[in-house]
Amino acid sequence: MELNALTALSPIDGRYHHQVHYLDEYFSEYALIRYRVLVEVEYFLFLAKQKFFALPPAVRRQCQTITENFNLDDAQWIKEKEKETNHDVKAVEYFLKARLGPEQEGIAEWIHFGLTSQDINNTAIPLLWKHAMETEYLPTLLNLKRQLEILSRDWKQVPMLARTHGQPASPTLLGKEIMVFVERLANQIELLIQVPFSAKFGGATGNFNAHHVAFPDIDWVDLGNEFVEGTLGLQRLQYTTQIEHYDNLAAQFDTIARINTILIDFCRDIWTYVSMDYFSQKTKKTEIGSSAMPHKVNPIDFENAEGNLGIANALLNHFSAKLPVSRLQRDLTDSTVLRNIGVPVAHTILALKSIEKGVEKLVLNREKLNQDLDNNWAVVAEAIQTILRRENYPKPFETLKELTRGKAKISRQSIHRFIDGLKITAAVKKELKAITPHNYTGLDQTF
Repeated sequence: MELNALTALSPIDGRYHHQVHYLDEYFSEYALIRYRVLVEVEYFLFLAKQKFFALPPAVRRQCQTITENFNLDDAQWIKEKEKETNHDVKAVEYFLKARLGPEQEGIAEWIHFGLTSQDINNTAIPLLWKHAMETEYLPTLLNLKRQLEILSRDWKQVPMLARTHGQPASPTLLGKEIMVFVERLANQIELLIQVPFSAKFGGATGNFNAHHVAFPDIDWVDLGNEFVEGTLGLQRLQYTTQIEHYDNLAAQFDTIARINTILIDFCRDIWTYVSMDYFSQKTKKTEIGSSAMPHKVNPIDFENAEGNLGIANALLNHFSAKLPVSRLQRDLTDSTVLRNIGVPVAHTILALKSIEKGVEKLVLNREKLNQDLDNNWAVVAEAIQTILRRENYPKPFETLKELTRGKAKISRQSIHRFIDGLKITAAVKKELKAITPHNYTGLDQTF
């Protein structure tokens, strides 16, 4: 069958492609070829700038045009050449030499000078990864974090029954519980942006062998650093085998997976609040929640997000465990793995968009939150026993335990009757009676 959205094997290229199609610019086969061409051209121009050969201005402009106007036809030319060479990076070299034309044969051999294919792959891939992270992933994540920050402020004064071990616990504020996730995300984002985008560039086994034998008086380490860091904007690793260590890339994968785990936690909490009627969801007239039950409005956005985050993490965890391991100076197991790095990014961005959509549909049910607080007066027992401790009342914890533990119903009236029976001052009794599940919410924290 012809490949299209209905026949694609992966839902990323099928069902969900319209939501993440722009990631093609970073993670498709076309994108990888385009970035390889970019690195090869930049290196060629760099050598010319370093006076290894004279580059006519017209040829310089021609090289810049090749990268600026690179298109699918160019990529297809390279794929056809790869069928002959059985080598994808060598095909890129031949493409550039063909574009320069036979009249530039004298300088064309400076293309790919002294390099191995991994000098191109281990710069092109970190570069496309850097651009995808900075242009697509981080902005999407930061937008979601900002959305949660706004919600936390909107719901800052909304009291809510907390549940530890699934049981009624000391009341909290809904906004603060959302802020918990904001802080967790912020901490991990800070960790993520501190990890450098690193690259390998140093010849067949990382020692600049070919470069050095041709030009032994040149400081190739210094030039390699200048090219990778100054031209490409990556961090060059100083001691490598044929390939990059991938340790920093693995650290980024691990951090993204940890962010995804935080968001799974968030999705499950919101899903539970929906099931408890703390939230209802905005509806659309044409939408159907169940094929059999007309009344249903399912929290599908959070469920879809949880599923996509799980798929992403399965891949990210494999990538971070596999990529830093390579037999001796290199094996090829990293190649097929690196071709898939866009897949978990796509699933992650799908999840971020689903969460954003789900959050926008939430409608706070204050009545249900208040009802749960009213039905759980036992949670003020902690407050009462703590004040009684302050007043040196004998065995306050045990006294409150006897009053509340295992009792079917603890009401405002029963709490107040208990307070009236305590041998304490009238002022302390008044203080205790002022405590309710609605106002026993702790500090009014600033956020």
